[in-house]
Amino acid sequence: MTIEKLPSGNYRIKEMRDGQTYRITLDHKPTKAEARDLIQEKLSGLNDSTPFSVAADSYIRSKENVLSPATVRGYRSLLSNMKPDFKKTPIDRITLPVLQTYINKFSADHSPKSVRNLNGFIIAVLKFYGSDIKSPRLPQREVKNDYIPTEEDVKRILNDFKGTKYEPFIILATMGLRRSEICALDDSSLNGNVLTIDKALVMDEHKQWVIKKTKTEESTRTIVIPDHVADMLRTNGFYKDNPETLYFALRRSQKRLGIPLFSLHKLRHFFASYMHDLGYSDKQIQEFGGWKTDEVMKKVYQHAMEMDKVKANMAANINGLLS
Repeated sequence: MTIEKLPSGNYRIKEMRDGQTYRITLDHKPTKAEARDLIQEKLSGLNDSTPFSVAADSYIRSKENVLSPATVRGYRSLLSNMKPDFKKTPIDRITLPVLQTYINKFSADHSPKSVRNLNGFIIAVLKFYGSDIKSPRLPQREVKNDYIPTEEDVKRILNDFKGTKYEPFIILATMGLRRSEICALDDSSLNGNVLTIDKALVMDEHKQWVIKKTKTEESTRTIVIPDHVADMLRTNGFYKDNPETLYFALRRSQKRLGIPLFSLHKLRHFFASYMHDLGYSDKQIQEFGGWKTDEVMKKVYQHAMEMDKVKANMAANINGLLS
């Protein structure tokens, strides 16, 4: 048995048995014990004529210990909502034309993001069982112009929550914490004014809220919070309500203040762009916010604050060249 790293960054397990080569592709480097278990599972009944639904279920079960409960729940949902005809198709008959036809039909009434999620799942399952299938042509990515709160928006919201039980949690959201991280904090998380973020509260495949490790290794971190926020947490306790309640509390505040609606997660986006504008380096922002890479942070979260003013200034500068 060999374990090799592929140019894509994935890892492939190869095992020769009775003159036949078995291959399994993973998105992480497996231990030898894990590799042996995966090969044995593949040999225990799955073959090229196995229906996709069976292969996918086996794939999900093999990943349950390394993926987050939320990701497993997402995979289960994708599998459950697939068309019966496709789920019954033997994995050796899912060629690129077959997959392209299915993706085209799915694209007719689903968003590009949903299509990409489904395709990524199907490709992962097929490659896990040795297929060299390439990805079909996918719809163009949606260009989102989600509203990012301004500094004035955030100040008004923080003032609106002042003195309420939600105040410290909204402050933590503006400091870059994810909702799942805020809701998983407990007494062991706070030492003085140092907050340790090492777990998250997420919904599993059974729609139960469970505690797990943070989203990535980089998400596990310690940060310093304002003394008065630490005092509020010690005095009033940590978040104990349903995580959705925090979302609705923010939504009610936005409506009271008459500001554009945005999700709690957009406060994390605000944090990254605001710190960037204040002159902090990408590395500093990345480590404080727990992003896996600065490329991810810059691509997804950096936002030019007050971009309309910037555009106006650019236009004025060009106009100066013409006068």
